[in-house]
Order: sequence, then structure tokens, then C-alpha cells
Amino acid sequence: MFNRLYIHIPFCLEKCGYCAFVSAKPWPGEIESYHELLLQEMRLAAADHESGPPLDSIYFGGGTPSLMQSRQVSRIIDLAAEMFSLSPQAEITLEANPGTIDRERLQDFRAAGVNRLSLGVQSFDDVLLRRLGRVHDAAQARHAFREARLAGFGNIGLDLIHGLPGQTLAGWREDLRQALALSPEHVSVYGLTVEDGTPFALRYPEESPEIPDQDRSAEMFETADKALVEAGFEHYEIANYARTGYRSRHNSGYWRRDGYLGLGVAAHSLLRREHGYRFSNHDTLEEYGRELASGRLPRRDQHLLTLEDALAEFMFLGLRLADGVLAEDFEREFGSPLRSVYGSVINELLRIGLLQQEQGALRLTRRGLLLSNQVFARFLP
Repeated sequence: MFNRLYIHIPFCLEKCGYCAFVSAKPWPGEIESYHELLLQEMRLAAADHESGPPLDSIYFGGGTPSLMQSRQVSRIIDLAAEMFSLSPQAEITLEANPGTIDRERLQDFRAAGVNRLSLGVQSFDDVLLRRLGRVHDAAQARHAFREARLAGFGNIGLDLIHGLPGQTLAGWREDLRQALALSPEHVSVYGLTVEDGTPFALRYPEESPEIPDQDRSAEMFETADKALVEAGFEHYEIANYARTGYRSRHNSGYWRRDGYLGLGVAAHSLLRREHGYRFSNHDTLEEYGRELASGRLPRRDQHLLTLEDALAEFMFLGLRLADGVLAEDFEREFGSPLRSVYGSVINELLRIGLLQQEQGALRLTRRGLLLSNQVFARFLP
């Protein structure tokens, strides 16, 4: 079962040098053809799976979903409502590049049913934006945000990246200042990860002096945390901050292990069957389209989770959230007390100050946030 739908749009005007997601520049008519494939996949998936309760969220990610036409977005939303049913209060998010939108386009997306916008700003420094390969500048980012407000969006998130090549702490503070000046409802703050196979991996080899080191990146994270919390944002997940009532419901579902169905090239899914059923789609348009043309779902890497897999996921995903992991939730999910399964690991992490325990909830400490991957690794089977 699932109650969330992810739609992957694998197209960009230009591929950024740091991006490891599946995306490419579309040829004329390719987005229209791809949109038809998405509709076909949705129909096949609806015949193959029970969705469970009405969809609580739909998320158009990418790539650059804002390259789509509003009628394409509308058709996908309408078919999702027909195939799976859609809650009247569903959160429907569209990721947008500030260089691809204007007020009319935004108004059309709003009319199509999109009620949450996620703007990939990344930085307000034009030098850094060019270094990243972004197709917008800082002025366009600010303009796009204001146009989104005028188009009727009352729920807008901004994405920012720290630890960029040549980025200074003073420059990062200025990025945060400009982001807060726009008064968004949500801010995501990511540390740059140089992924293998990307142009950045060739340009900035390991321990490149142009990339801020771990200590400087930690300082940037703490600077962001202080600025955003003082501005009234709730730090509800390692990299995410929201005004009261504006947490990303879709992404929060990932961290709670809600069932979700991913449609499109390279999309991933988790269906709540037994301990969980994970799979992904083919990661090339050719393979994806070939499978659908044959009337088959384009699935690969299908994996029915073991109990040990599910236990580990529950812990390392739940600990990403500021709410932490509740012992009663763990026992309700698995029928065993939390400490009977992970008592020794928990005690050790409490002892070294990476976890804290309050009112039945386990949470990362401040130090644990900075060393979260080391904490999560302790719960892996």
C-alpha cells in the first residue's frame, strides 16, 4: 500500500556540474512523449497495486519539473485522483528552477492543482551559481519568488547549498540573509556532496582546497541552524526547516516509512507489504520506454525487505527527524520493545553523546547531527 506519489521529470535546460540525478536536456517534443509514458505507467501501476488510503501528497521532482506544461501536470494529477483517489487536502509540490518560470506559468501550475512550490535557488552569489552551472542568477531567483507569491502560492520552499567551491562563511551568511528576506515557508539546507561520475568529481578531487573542509562545512551548518531558528523556523529534519504548519508532508512521509509509489525514469518506491517492498525503475529513457511499450512496468532492483532491513530503516530514517524515534511507535510497528533489539547500541550512543533520550523518544544531539552518518551506520544489519 502507499499514500504518496512521486513523479520524476528527467529533463533540465543544462545539467549542473554537481548533479548525480538522472536528467538530460530534452529534444523537441520529448517532454510531451515522456508525459504520455508517465500516464501509461500510472495506469499499469494502478492495475498492479492497491494504493490504500487516498493520496496525501504528490511530488514532481527532477530534473526540472517546471519545464513541463501546466496541462501535462494537470493530466497527471487528474489521472492520479482517478486511479488512486486524492485527498482534498493533498499537498502537491512542484520543484522549479527560477530560470524557467514566470507569473503566467506559475498561475497555470497553481490552477492545475499545484499548491506547494520548491525553488532550487542554491545560492544568491552569481559567481557560485555560474560555477554550479545554474541557468539562473540571483536576481532571477528573487524575482521568481515574488512572482510565485503574486501567482497565489502561499507555501514556498527554498533550497540552498553550503560547502560550495570557493564559498566563504561570510558569503554563506549573505545567502541566508537574502533567503530570509523573502520570507519563505520552508528552507532546505544541504551540504555539497561531490558524487562520483559528475563533472565536479573531476574538477574537485578529494580534499580539493577549493572545497570547504569538514570543520568549515560544520560551521556553515551551525550558522544556518542559528539563523533559521532565530528567525522562527522549526528545525524538523537534519537538512530541513519550516514555519509552523509547513513541514514538507511528502518528504516527512519518506522519513516515517510511509508507502510511496515512484513513477518515471529512475524513480524509487516503497510499498508497505510485509516489512516493505522496495524497487526502482530503469534509469534510461530507452529502457523505460521499451518496457512500457511492451505493456510491462519498467521495474528493476526489486527487493522484499527482511525484518532486519525494516528495523534499520525505521531507526536511521526516524532519527533524521527532530521528533526522533518513539519507543511506543517502534513497539507498535514491530511488536518488540526498542531496547530489546537495540539496547546495547543505544546505550553506547547515549554514552558518547550522539543520542539523547527524553520522554520515551531518542533524538540526535547537536554533535549527533554533525556525525549523523556514523550514528545511522550503527543500526545497519
